[in-house]
Amino acid sequence: MLTRLKTPVRVCAAVLAVSLATAGLAAVELRGDHPDTYVVKKGDTLWDIAGRFLKRPWLWPEIWQANPQVKNPHLIYPGDVLSLAYLNRVGVQAGPRTGNAIGAIPLSEIEPFLKDLRVMDESYRTLPYVVGIEEDQLRGVSGQVVYARGLASSDVGRRFQILRPTYKFSRLDRTMCCDIHWRKDLDFQGNVIPDGKTFWTNAITPDKGHELLGYEMQKVGVATMTRGEVGGIEASTLRVDDPIKEIREGDRIVPVDAQPYDLYFMPHPPKQTTEYGRGRIVAVADMFSTGGPRDVIAISLGAQDGIDNGTVFSLWRVGANKVDRVADRYHRGFRTEESVSDGAKVRLPDEFAGHAMVFRTFDKMAYALIMDSIKPARVGYELKHPDAAY
Repeated sequence: MLTRLKTPVRVCAAVLAVSLATAGLAAVELRGDHPDTYVVKKGDTLWDIAGRFLKRPWLWPEIWQANPQVKNPHLIYPGDVLSLAYLNRVGVQAGPRTGNAIGAIPLSEIEPFLKDLRVMDESYRTLPYVVGIEEDQLRGVSGQVVYARGLASSDVGRRFQILRPTYKFSRLDRTMCCDIHWRKDLDFQGNVIPDGKTFWTNAITPDKGHELLGYEMQKVGVATMTRGEVGGIEASTLRVDDPIKEIREGDRIVPVDAQPYDLYFMPHPPKQTTEYGRGRIVAVADMFSTGGPRDVIAISLGAQDGIDNGTVFSLWRVGANKVDRVADRYHRGFRTEESVSDGAKVRLPDEFAGHAMVFRTFDKMAYALIMDSIKPARVGYELKHPDAAY
């Protein structure tokens, strides 16, 4: 269950295929040890329950939508009885319902692990920004006043989020080895700092004519306007209410989001396939380059690629082009790997690492939460269909 946050979704190797062709749906694999019935309990999620029955829990809509007696296949309730007594029939009984409907993955279960991050294009440079801090200090903290330009028309009492541009993301260079990384940290003006350090590290962002994916904006605090531009003063005054990090000059300002995340997520496979190498992990939050269950990753796919919230991917280490030293009689003391002909190299298989679910989607990028893994996922790993076998 997701409430046991350190326990990944476990599946059994022994499965039994169930044909739902008459319903126009793909075959769904059931766990070999599935019970005949299961009573939905408070705290369950559809991902958890599907993990009890299915080898692939993100396919839960298919198995429930095959039952015409289910009025709303997206909703079940505590007290509902899920029946798997017959392989060609999965029934949902009303039962003594005892609470509100259960979504696939409620926001409350994963919100503590989400980073309040967003991706913007070059337009972020036109946003209002912090121009100074109380008593000309270098950093602002809770209860202090900061001064901003560009908020002349805003109302006193309005709350704002303070954002910091942290990274510039570009399309991955698929000609480079995934173990070589570039970072494009940004300074207070949004310019690249070659060796700067932020919460995101080892993002692969070569600039050589590659497509710009966007600029990451990290939430660093919330502030309330206490005074506008009055008396010839060219800066508005804001009180810092809820800082996440110390506020500094150059931080951008936007209105507070009423609802930055969906209230619940319905896991599902990608709606369309993408070219191999286009979808990769470009960063891991709060880590150098490696993440595990409940870590946030940034990926190089977005709404333009048919991605939406709830999309599930499998994560794969890209197989290396390995020199066949036996066939080529390669010896590291006399030759370099670069001098070996392509015919003497062997493309090794990609290696499965885990699954991740998208929770916040932008035009060319998205953020996803690693749901389960059998090994750490790293920057540069490939994104594939959750059912991919290789």
